[in-house]
Amino acid sequence: MSRRGFLKWLIAAIAVVAGSFFAMFQMLSRLGRSDPPMTAGDATAPVTKPESSSVVSAEPLLSLFVLSDLHVSIYDESTPRKLNHALDQIVHLGSPVDAVLLGGDLTDYGMEAECKTLETILAGYKLPPVYANMGNHDYYDVWIHNGGFSRDTLPNGKTDAQSRARFMKMFNYTKPYKDVAINGCRVILMSQEAYMQEKPEVGEGAWYSDEQLAWLKAKLAETTGAKPTIIIIHQPLPPEGQDGGSHRVVRAKEFRDILKPYRNVFVISGHTHQDFDNGTPHYTKETFHWFTNASVGRTRNQGPTERSQGMYVQVYEDRVVVRGREFSTKQWLDSAHWTVPLERAKV
Repeated sequence: MSRRGFLKWLIAAIAVVAGSFFAMFQMLSRLGRSDPPMTAGDATAPVTKPESSSVVSAEPLLSLFVLSDLHVSIYDESTPRKLNHALDQIVHLGSPVDAVLLGGDLTDYGMEAECKTLETILAGYKLPPVYANMGNHDYYDVWIHNGGFSRDTLPNGKTDAQSRARFMKMFNYTKPYKDVAINGCRVILMSQEAYMQEKPEVGEGAWYSDEQLAWLKAKLAETTGAKPTIIIIHQPLPPEGQDGGSHRVVRAKEFRDILKPYRNVFVISGHTHQDFDNGTPHYTKETFHWFTNASVGRTRNQGPTERSQGMYVQVYEDRVVVRGREFSTKQWLDSAHWTVPLERAKV
């Protein structure tokens, strides 16, 4: 073999040996490495079923944004601005949003001009289906007299029925309450049906009629399987075993009794405006799961006045993930991140 041929053979041999060492190093590196586990709180993480080695799909069955207490006002220009800011983030989120749920107090005084402002804002975005219920402020037109708030002239020639009709016209409802099936999950929106003009004794409480409670019972009876039912109310519930008054669900014992036989019911209320960072509980486990939303228009807090918050709900095959969103900073909140396992259907 010539000197030149020998050098070529030597260089080729060295390359083969080096390649073999590199391959062995890569293999040993992989064997010694453990990837960081995904956490249960990660909304995109697959979850392994406890009784099986199969992996549940990471894709959500249903994704919703719940926006409570918008308080769109013709007197407070910050409230329309905050709603615009929230909706702009929702349409550019980069994650699925199958529907937007508006959880009461859509307007500040329930006036025709405020309803038109809300309609204009919603029409300005390419949104998924939008559903809503009524809060106490959506009846407040009975307080308005000559362009101002008047306690002496209630109801100022106006009626609760007019407020309900205005709301139903805005969302094309035949009743002030509504249910809808979205991706196999049932969403129920309950509205208070009376206010000061018709039932002054309930104050700022949520009054549900016999008809609405019977309707709720019938809708829950239609549910099958383990997929969750999401119920949107405005005012929160009083302590268990009690009926509520002003600022609470009035017929709360009957409401709880209707929910009791059913698994995987998620109730989301608003009204309190409590921000997700202030230390108050926003999740309570009863026979159902109860979450308290913050406010888009007027979140109560000790921080910046522009704070504006909402709730993102994602339903998976085996769990529901709920996350709080701070719209003013475009951030998810660590203090508002829950993962609730779903109960399986009994065989």
